[in-house]
Amino acid sequence: MEETLQALAGILLRAIPTLILVLFLHFYLKKIFFEPLGEILRKRREATQGARDAAAGILDKATQKAGEYEAALRQARMNLHREQEENRRRLLEEQASRVEEAKAGAHAMIHEAKKQLADDTEGARRQLAASAGTLADNIADAVLDGRAA
Repeated sequence: MEETLQALAGILLRAIPTLILVLFLHFYLKKIFFEPLGEILRKRREATQGARDAAAGILDKATQKAGEYEAALRQARMNLHREQEENRRRLLEEQASRVEEAKAGAHAMIHEAKKQLADDTEGARRQLAASAGTLADNIADAVLDGRAA
């Protein structure tokens, strides 16, 4: 057993320079290679994350602006529809007013025409009544003169 321990001690004794070399290599690479690489990766991550954050902020602002634009567009359309509806209603009211005026004018013209016709009829009756006696005398004279001849 002692031989095994001595062999093991010999192996460990021969492994010490390798262990020292591995530890030296570890610390050397850590200081010279991995720390600068880690720093570069950290800066890159920060820059990338900063760009992502900036892009997300810009996207949020663009989304907000698009929402405001849509709201303004909706409001403008609503105002336009309201104005169009108001104009249509006003035009319909004006048209109805003109139609009523035309009806009133037509009724007035009809009433005036009926009155004129009634006046003309009454005048013709009076004239016929006034000239009826004269016409009757003329007819009677013509008939009597026709018998006498």
